[in-house]
Parts: sequence; structure tokens; C-alpha cells
Amino acid sequence: MAVVGAGMGGLAVAARLAATGHQVTVFERAATYGGKLGVFSRDGFTFDTGPSLLTLPAVFRALFADTGAPLEEVLDLVPVDPVCHYRFPDGSTADIPHDEEDLDAALVEAFGALAAGEWRSVMEDAERLWGLVGEPVLQRPLGGVRDVVRRSAGVRDLMALAPWRTLRTLGTRRLRDPRTRMLLDRYATYTGSDPRRIPALMSVIPFVEQRFGGWYVSGGLRRLADAVFERCVLLGVRFRFDTPVLAIDTEGGAVAGVRLPDGERLAVDLVVSDVDATHLYRDLVSDRRAAKPRKALRRVQPSLSGFVLLLALRGRTPDPRHHRVLFPDRYDAEFDSIFGAHPEPVADPAVYVCAPPDPAVRPPDGEAWFVLVNAPRHGADHVDWDRPGLAEDYADHVLRVMARRGLDVRSRVLWREIRTPADWERDTGSVGGSIYGSSSNGARAALLRPANRSPVPGLHLVGGSAHPGGGLPLVAMSAAIVATLIGPA
Repeated sequence: MAVVGAGMGGLAVAARLAATGHQVTVFERAATYGGKLGVFSRDGFTFDTGPSLLTLPAVFRALFADTGAPLEEVLDLVPVDPVCHYRFPDGSTADIPHDEEDLDAALVEAFGALAAGEWRSVMEDAERLWGLVGEPVLQRPLGGVRDVVRRSAGVRDLMALAPWRTLRTLGTRRLRDPRTRMLLDRYATYTGSDPRRIPALMSVIPFVEQRFGGWYVSGGLRRLADAVFERCVLLGVRFRFDTPVLAIDTEGGAVAGVRLPDGERLAVDLVVSDVDATHLYRDLVSDRRAAKPRKALRRVQPSLSGFVLLLALRGRTPDPRHHRVLFPDRYDAEFDSIFGAHPEPVADPAVYVCAPPDPAVRPPDGEAWFVLVNAPRHGADHVDWDRPGLAEDYADHVLRVMARRGLDVRSRVLWREIRTPADWERDTGSVGGSIYGSSSNGARAALLRPANRSPVPGLHLVGGSAHPGGGLPLVAMSAAIVATLIGPA
């Protein structure tokens, strides 16, 4: 069987299928594995170029346990505490702790007892929602909100679900402090979405982070990709890098093979696609049964993209934090710039900074900073991120924004690398550089997300653009779903 794409979804499903007796070949257009979980090293500085925080580590513990040695034998997971340091427009700050038991005191200190109590109430409802979606929806084949409704115990559960309500509406109704509302809005971006359009159901995202904590992998998050790749090799998975798949052929009503650029055709009756679902159904599959998911994808808004700076800094930062978010004065302006009728680089973006205190990723007298701001996608209908001078000018602008918010590192920059949405598209194949494939914008977004089992027999989908969505734990869940659907050899 063939797996198309060696991102984290492709690696995880290859390991699971090989462990159950399948002979698996993975085709990857790039020269290496990992997809968006990339790495860049230079002069003793090492940067994760994609995800920088791991949540729900139990999902990966299950992956490693099901395919061989336990995760703890190959990786060192370290709790991140605080999970994140937030700076709000009025200059106030909040540190969200790793341990849920410390959360209430931290919120009281940052926002006061009233706001802390309101946040606690929202998270209590989110806990009920997690019971409805955590296992029955996210870890099973696509059934979406309909599955949740079937499992609902009654009106109270349905009111907590509130599919007609957005995350923004939830915050406006339940949180009086503008800072806690802004904090809740932030979690919409974890799925590449707009808080004004994402369902309130997504309040489970902060609940999961606070209940299960945030984690770092010693040596960098890329080590997670290394470990899953090494597990695949031990299980006999074959990899063909620098080998894009041009088409997935069907015969007799089912998958029959994959075609490669040199004219080679590999006969297989099972294909798992880890490429962007839009690219899959638009470019790789011509079977008439692909028309329905192709049409559905046209109704789903792709996720936002990201503009990244990798900063090699001299010296050490006083009062360091592993993760920081610097909020803008007008958060809505960011989402207007990204999802509005006329996309443009965000003038006053929220800035995320990851600065791991890990001596393995920096020289003794320096720091390796990953800086991310949300950005509109690359393309003719969005922003041409390849326009001469745009990337450098915007990088300078982001550094100025950081300086205005009390984090001026311009005099410390030894060198910098820039990654734009156009680079994301070239490097990972995601259409327009969408980080999470499809966004969760709209009440029906979950129902329109491509299912793991394609209508084309023998073709399955894994990864961030398929059910249950983007982000490391969800991608690993999608791999488990696909492996279950296919079954042992």
C-alpha cells in the first residue's frame, strides 16, 4: 500500500499500518519527512519551524505503545510552565500555569476573583463538551455534530454545545473582562480560524490545554517527527523522498495505483493521502466520485497562514518565558485583514514568540526565537507574498511591533530567517500556505471537513486537512482512525 506524504499524519499512519502487517511505501515530494514539523539549524541555533507546543501527549503515548517501545523510551517530554505568558493592550500580563491546580490562583492574580470565576464557569461547560466530543467524535470516523447530538444527555448538554453560537458570542455573554474575552478568542487561531465565526464548541481547546498541560520535547518538537520516522523504519516502512505523486489511478471502481513523475506506475489497492485535501481532490484524483468532496471543500474557508521569523539573538533575555503572546489593541482588525474581502498583511498583529530554554537548541550566549504572526494565505486572490521586498519589509514591521509592546530585540539580532505563506505552500504543499488545511469557520465546518474514508474505494485521508482537523494531537488521532478503518493486513 502507498502513503502519499510524510507529514506527521503520514508517518503516524504508516507506523500503525506497518505494525499490523501491511507493507507500506511512503512517497514524499520533499527531501525529508515531518511536513510542517520542520527544523532549521545554523551556527549553533536550532529552530522548530512549525508546531512548538504539544498538548494531549496521551495520543502520542498510544501511538508509540501500539507500534513498539513506549514514548518515554525514545523521547523526553518536559512540562512547559507557564504554558504561556500573555501581554494585553493595557500592559497587564498573565501567566497561565502548566498545572490545572494552579490555574485559579493565577487567574485571580491576573484578572481578579470575578473574572477568574467567570472563566472557571466557561471551562466547566467546556469539560462537559469534551466528554461529548473527545472520544466519540474526534477519535472516530466523521459524524460531526450529529454524533454529539445523539450522545447528548438532554437540553443542558445541547445548550452547552450551542452549535448556533460562536466562540466570540460565548465570550461576550459569559466573560466581562475584555482581557479574558481576548484570551478566549486566541484559541480560535489554534485551528486557523476566526473567533467571530468558529463554533462555541471550540471552547474545548483551552480546556484541553489547561486540563492536560502544555509539553515540550527536549531537543525541540522536531524530535517527535524523528522518533516516529525511526519507528517506521524499524517496522519496515519504505520511504521515497523527492518523489511527488502526480495522480492516483482508479480501475474497476477502486484505487489501482499511483503515478510518479518519471512515468513509473506503482500498482496498489490502498492509498492513504497525507496531502492537503483540496490538492488531493482537485489535482490527484479524477474519479467521478471525488466530485462530492471537491464541491464540499469549495464551501469551506481554508485556514489562516503564518508569517515566521527565526531570530538568532545574542545575549539572554531578562525574565524569560518559553511562550509569549503580545496582543494588539484591536484584535478584530487582524481577522478582518486575514478573512475579509480584501486580505492584506496584518498591520497590528498579535505576536507569538517561542524561546525554548533548552541548551540543545542555542549556544550558551544566545537565544533561538521563533516568532509567528497570523497571516492571509498566498495567492492571486489573497496576498502575493513573493512580491519583491514584501517579506523583508514586513519582518522589519513585526520587530517594530514587538518593540512597541516592550519586547525590543532589534539590537540583539545576529541574523534572521523569514518564512512566508508562499514558503509554506512550496515546502509543504498546503494550498496558499494554510497551516491547518480547512478552518473551522461556520457552524457546519466540521461536517464539511473531508472524511477519513474517501468515496473512492481504497482511498483514505489523514492529516490536518481531514477529520478531525489540524494540530499535532488531532493529526495523530486521524492516523488511528484510518488504521482502524483499514484494519490489519
